[in-house]
Amino acid sequence: MQEDQPSKTAHRVAVRRAIHQIWDEPRIFDDPLALKILDAAEAAEIAATKPSNSLPSNSLRAFIVARSRYAEDNLADSVQRNVKQYVILGAGLDTFACRNPFAGLRVFEVDFPATQEAKQKRLMAVGIPVPESLTFVPVNFEKDTPADGLRTAGFNEEQPACFSWLGVVPYLAPETSLDTLRWVSSIPGSEITFDYTVPRSSLDFFNRMVFDALASRVAAAGEPFIGFFEPQALTQELKNIGFTFIEDLNGDDINARYFSNRKDNLRITGNLARLLFARK
Repeated sequence: MQEDQPSKTAHRVAVRRAIHQIWDEPRIFDDPLALKILDAAEAAEIAATKPSNSLPSNSLRAFIVARSRYAEDNLADSVQRNVKQYVILGAGLDTFACRNPFAGLRVFEVDFPATQEAKQKRLMAVGIPVPESLTFVPVNFEKDTPADGLRTAGFNEEQPACFSWLGVVPYLAPETSLDTLRWVSSIPGSEITFDYTVPRSSLDFFNRMVFDALASRVAAAGEPFIGFFEPQALTQELKNIGFTFIEDLNGDDINARYFSNRKDNLRITGNLARLLFARK
């Protein structure tokens, strides 16, 4: 990441969420602000141009919208348990805070300063109001800790919190990610949803080709993959640091939950990336 440049991958994720709203039926993730938050010309092009129907393109879009749906499903369950704090680590152009349906839920968006600044300008430009329940917390994950940023922003470490951390862990050194997970685990009643990528060495030939293609694109954008976890080792690490409930979904699990009985080709191909939910 360049200090003065917003994340390019965050923008690409936002584009795929917007494509899903227009071209995939049925939608598995509803986001009425997904198109509006983009540049008007870009949004118009998305609406007018049918997306590629290739397996890699469909698979990546499927994973992106599934992880957003999964995180918000888990949040809804948390709210039912009276959780009042929601922290979005690496929020990018996520719009949840601006369409938050839960009265009394305070939302903290933690992200790279340049990405966050660009997002705030975008919200103002397109007329999406910033609710009083939202607090922006600028943090560079490789240099600063989310804990320090959140403390100064009014986050209460003595109260339960739900965290989502999407599209970030593969770009961080493993120990940096584990440090953040240890801190989350130190908060009473905490829970977190995140996605991660398995090592290339553990993939079969087909998944290695998918991995190489995707890794090449993000590296070209200046945001290379550097953090990988083996599922069993990660589960044990999470247990060691205090999480008592862990759900780890591979591509087949995600397809069964969100993409079964579809007539189109929107589904995840392979098991390169996974979704994980952990609760204290």
